[in-house]
Amino acid sequence: MIELVPAFASVAVHYEPGAVPNGDSQSTPHARFAAAIEGRLRRLVDESILPPRTVEIPVCYGNEYGPDLEEVGQLHDLTSDEVVRLHSGASYRVYMLGFAPGFAYMGGLPEAIATARRAAPRMAVPAGSVGIGGSQTGVYPLTLPGGWRLIGRTP
Repeated sequence: MIELVPAFASVAVHYEPGAVPNGDSQSTPHARFAAAIEGRLRRLVDESILPPRTVEIPVCYGNEYGPDLEEVGQLHDLTSDEVVRLHSGASYRVYMLGFAPGFAYMGGLPEAIATARRAAPRMAVPAGSVGIGGSQTGVYPLTLPGGWRLIGRTP
């Protein structure tokens, strides 16, 4: 195995076919590797997970910190203040980490402000920017390209 890549509803397992032991089998490296993974999965035992913890993230909304805030409001016939109230009043759950190290895809965004990504992504979104992408929200951990609607920034 080279790498595990968890996603929203799956896990990709990257492996080197030439490194899969052959043994006595005439089967393909993929079939042998898949059988080994399935065998390990059958031996898994349930473990208790830690209770979730709450993390409060301060956000400065609008203006230079959230250049798309007003547009998000207009798309939903809401004022900027209503978008802020809805966004800041929700509790979010981290669904997965991905796209970039530390980028948490968070669910729980009120449907009233769910907004499609921008047609053209920005080449550089500042670190700490808070965005909306569809029915999720997230905080850019680094300066990165991105197409989410930026509504604020956290210090």
